[in-house]
Amino acid sequence: MASDAMTRSTGGSTPGPTSALESLADAAYTPFWLEDPGRPRARPALVGDEQCDLLVIGGGYSGLWTALIAKERDPDRDVVLLEGQEVGWAASGRNGGFCAASLTHGLGNGLARWPGEQAELERLGHRNLDEIEAAVARYGIDCDFERTGEIDVATEPHQIEELREAAELAARLGVGEQEFLDRDALRAEIDSPTFLAGLWDRKGVAMVHPAKLAWGLKRACAELGVRIYEHTPAERLTSAGAAMAVRTPYGRVRARQVALATNAFPSLVRRVRPYVVPVYDHALMTEPLTGEQLDAIGWKRRQGLSDTNNHFHYFRITADNRILWGGYDIIYRYGGRVRAEYDHHPATYRTLAEHFFRCFPQLEGLRFSHAWGGAIDTCSRFSAFFGSAHGGRVAYALGYTGLGVGATRFGAEVMLDVLDGEPTERTRLEMVRSKPLPFPPEPVRWAGIGITQWSMTRADENGGRRNLWLKAMDKMGLGFDS
Repeated sequence: MASDAMTRSTGGSTPGPTSALESLADAAYTPFWLEDPGRPRARPALVGDEQCDLLVIGGGYSGLWTALIAKERDPDRDVVLLEGQEVGWAASGRNGGFCAASLTHGLGNGLARWPGEQAELERLGHRNLDEIEAAVARYGIDCDFERTGEIDVATEPHQIEELREAAELAARLGVGEQEFLDRDALRAEIDSPTFLAGLWDRKGVAMVHPAKLAWGLKRACAELGVRIYEHTPAERLTSAGAAMAVRTPYGRVRARQVALATNAFPSLVRRVRPYVVPVYDHALMTEPLTGEQLDAIGWKRRQGLSDTNNHFHYFRITADNRILWGGYDIIYRYGGRVRAEYDHHPATYRTLAEHFFRCFPQLEGLRFSHAWGGAIDTCSRFSAFFGSAHGGRVAYALGYTGLGVGATRFGAEVMLDVLDGEPTERTRLEMVRSKPLPFPPEPVRWAGIGITQWSMTRADENGGRRNLWLKAMDKMGLGFDS
């Protein structure tokens, strides 16, 4: 397991389980980001009937970008957005805040699936990130946007060469600014005894306060005339002559077109549901670091970090010098249910705390202020897919697999392209035109995901060597990731 690897690479003693457990004693079981005092009030629920040109269902990034770009493209378009709870309450408000240019969940995954168009996907992805940065500035969205880049970190010897090869591949493709860092160069950036090498994507990732980004997009949408209704779940989608009708608890919306941005939650287009499963991801947030603690680890340039195990950790430093530490465990609930009681998993919090202090033993005594989790959507190709229904009047984008902070803006443009019915550089992509393989029904799904998780753990323990199961999944284009 990754924890064993980290223990071996420290070369010394590390805080034991008692220290890790004590660090969790005062942690609040709520997403740190959503406790910000600038959190806006929820808008009233829809009561009665509405009509519009475009109805957007879902108040996360995917829906917010769709509504915003729709108004930017055509200020006269009448747009309504429905959110079942509050804007940004789910994955968009509790993620790690890594806003990446990649549309394919990394260069390797993209090359394995769309080698002929990966250079174009990278170009579009970097342009998409540039446009996010421009929108943040244009609408005055205060979301702690920092284009620091991200470093992929090797914590096992076999991963060093993998990162070196990835840097060479990126250079051949002309992808961004990728720099290989040996052990000393990496530890000059961020000091951990577990770090063996790194690959720094200097421009392809920005750090954001995720909830503030969602709230800022909500404000921008409203300023452009989008009518937003919160605490208004969409219960049913039906055809109503030339329009579509969506039923809500207290009313109904008739719309010429509908964009579905529900991601981990069950799609109103039932035939899409087998393509997505919800999995649970968890994170910890530390209390703010002192000046002495910051000096002990470096991290002056505030890059995002992720190790390169199958069961990987992602971690970053916040505007007020806390460390977010998340990932590792992949938790799937039988039947693909999404329930609030599944959000918290104390065993995972304990594991994450132990791994944190193995990575940063010099921070012994630091405590965690928050611990939280929740569902994200994943599909068998690890990156978003797109489609339409009801004769082209409904579009959807989902399956972002934890890399949706940036990619959802691209997905919003695809949905609007699909609804407009005109070919674009986006809709011509094989990535956009193709679908992943669906997941099998239960109990085969549950068993397959369990075997895949076990196999991924074994690969992390055995120098990255993939067993026959994982090789078969690779060949079929199926997989499972966090």
